[in-house]
Amino acid sequence: MAETKSPGTQSPQSKAAQTRGIPLAGAVRWDTVVAALLIVVLLFSFGFVDGFGNSLNLSFLIGNTLPIALIALPMTMLVVAGEIDLSVASTAGLSGAVMGALWNQGMTIETIIPICLLLGLVCGLVNGLLVTKLGLPSLAVTIGTLAAYRGIAQIVLGSDSVTDFPSQYLKFASGRIGDTFIPSALLPFLVLLLLAVVALHATPFGRSLFAVGANEEAARFAGVRVKRQKLVLFALTGLMASLTGVFWALHFASARYDNATGLELSVIAAVLLGGIDFDGGKGTLGGAVAGVFLLGTLQNVMSLVDVSAQSQIVVTGVLLVISVLGPRVARQIAVARAGRRAAGSPSPEPAGP
Repeated sequence: MAETKSPGTQSPQSKAAQTRGIPLAGAVRWDTVVAALLIVVLLFSFGFVDGFGNSLNLSFLIGNTLPIALIALPMTMLVVAGEIDLSVASTAGLSGAVMGALWNQGMTIETIIPICLLLGLVCGLVNGLLVTKLGLPSLAVTIGTLAAYRGIAQIVLGSDSVTDFPSQYLKFASGRIGDTFIPSALLPFLVLLLLAVVALHATPFGRSLFAVGANEEAARFAGVRVKRQKLVLFALTGLMASLTGVFWALHFASARYDNATGLELSVIAAVLLGGIDFDGGKGTLGGAVAGVFLLGTLQNVMSLVDVSAQSQIVVTGVLLVISVLGPRVARQIAVARAGRRAAGSPSPEPAGP
């Protein structure tokens, strides 16, 4: 005999869904969607784009995406905490310019690289102090330092281009592991990625960043040292930006003051595309990395099919808008569905005496 249910009886699944506050159909996360879209784009590109699957192009794709990925690691943490740094590309350009100028002065590369990293750390600390000590908005501060750092880079190196760096460093930055398509620089990046994932998702420090991004005042009352953590994040972002500047100069065998121009747009677009909430408090590093390589793959495919650089910038801008708008629309739809289900579900009958 079929089991009958009273009007107030609900299935365990629907109860669990209402307890979580989300509809069953809205349980798919944005970063999961981005990862699935990356797989679809890769499969399509391997099957239908001429030259995409050869080892030289794959190495080129990964190598050109690594500068975005390097900065995306600390930028993800910064955006999760509710801040942003638009000066990262200028910091990378300044690091490359100082690297070229010091090399022209006869310093060894082993001495130059630590100096460049220290310079990036100082640039990040300047941004962080302006935000945390003076209470200025990070968007305005880093727009200003974006212009300032790029101007200093031009003063340091001028219009010169330095290309004669040691061959072993150039080979590491642009070479591959044996006969594979895997760039040599990918392995250190994976180590940094692992450290960043553990720091953000498996430590009290990372959990406090989500708390700060969700509600800064509540996090402060809970004992989180908000200003110190933000200062650390800005310093770390500057450090990684300078490392990216060094890698950029070696990877492309050219140190110029305008290295990495426009890179901040790609970094922000990739991070937000990966599901990091611009308002802070939400997102995963896995989603951010998926967004980075989705953007890199799309740019590589567009280059292979002869899409102009200007059109690629337009596509990046459109993706940036979609990455901000998409999750918000998805959340509004989920909330609306939950509200309709709650309104349509019958209220339980009062229990008898």
